[in-house]
Amino acid sequence: MPITKGFQVLVDEAMAQVTTHSVAAVRTRMSDPNVQIVDIRDPRELEREGTLPGALLAPRGMLEFWVDPASPYFKPVFADESKQFILFCGAGWRSALATKTLQDMGMTNVAHIDGGFAAWKKAAAPIVTMAQHKAESAARQGA
Repeated sequence: MPITKGFQVLVDEAMAQVTTHSVAAVRTRMSDPNVQIVDIRDPRELEREGTLPGALLAPRGMLEFWVDPASPYFKPVFADESKQFILFCGAGWRSALATKTLQDMGMTNVAHIDGGFAAWKKAAAPIVTMAQHKAESAARQGA
């Protein structure tokens, strides 16, 4: 069966319908308590490359389940309507598709980072290793 709509068309359609923030714009908002950065990359990518300081790690394959209150995998952080959730992946393709999906689910407080983690690294923006991320998370939770 031939593919009738390729990935690039899907990404382009999503990009036309979602809010996209530049790396520079997101960097200025990292300390804003109403912004939650969400890393949707695969755990192997996280271990290899690290993540953004304070990022919520939400694997792409579980995102819809973590967002939906009817799901047994629901994560309450996603119910906070006062937050803007800014997603990113490796290059901005998966996060564009994921942002579009969350919009389709009814979320209006979601966007993504143009160019993803690759653009973040290229801009020499802050990155933490997974060990640093785990320590930061533990400190935030009082462990």
